[in-house]
Amino acid sequence: MDWFMEQNAVFQAFLATLFTWGVTALGAALVFTARDISKRTLDVMLGFAGGVMMAASYWSLLAPAIEMSGSMGKFAFVPAAVGFVFGAAFLRLVDMILPHLHLNAPLSEAEGIKTSWRRSTLLVTAITLHNIPEGLAVGVAFGAVAAGLDSATLAGAVSLALGIGIQNFPEGTAVSVPLRREGMSRMKSFLYGQASGMVEPVAAVLGAAAVLLARPLLPYALAFAAGAMIFVVVEEVIPESQSSGNGDLATMGVVSGFTIMMILDVALG
Repeated sequence: MDWFMEQNAVFQAFLATLFTWGVTALGAALVFTARDISKRTLDVMLGFAGGVMMAASYWSLLAPAIEMSGSMGKFAFVPAAVGFVFGAAFLRLVDMILPHLHLNAPLSEAEGIKTSWRRSTLLVTAITLHNIPEGLAVGVAFGAVAAGLDSATLAGAVSLALGIGIQNFPEGTAVSVPLRREGMSRMKSFLYGQASGMVEPVAAVLGAAAVLLARPLLPYALAFAAGAMIFVVVEEVIPESQSSGNGDLATMGVVSGFTIMMILDVALG
């Protein structure tokens, strides 16, 4: 831990998201050990991931953004509100352009620009879309620590990375297992599943570097990451978890994920 604390914030963010990527790979690796995973279990896991993302959006991102803007008095909400809206709008724009396919949807319902990409590629692209704001959030959190802001702590940034890593496990599984069901080999299913997490280190490095280069943008950057994550949760994660008749179980997954992330952030942050 001492060695980690001595590193540059950008490198810390990179290492933290190597961990989150690794957990994605662990989730995808279930395709080697389990003959199959029920749709009910996958829906609970997706709900859990959504709950973690919602809790992280508030405790690790929006609340610090508002606290950092305290000097603005009754207008302290402005950076958080502006960043949040722009984060959601950015993900909506990417959602409209990037070809992708939701997990339970037929190929005819692929979104984004029309393409000849295969179903497997479109599925991986959809999960990759989830991971952009997650990596960005981790990067911005470590950048905030390096910027010396009172409300940002290394323990808080680490807890955020830990929470993101925990919810990446079901995301890796949610890609690899359906691909295996469709007849893809175990190895290829695993490779596609873990590939969805590769974008997180890139997004984390960009987020940390942006904050260090332009410190006044920090509350906006934190809220931007929160808005992007909430967009993903509401537009994709929760609807997918509710689409197969397992709504009550998936909802309990959301509650469990939210509670665990809240505990992590309060206890460690």
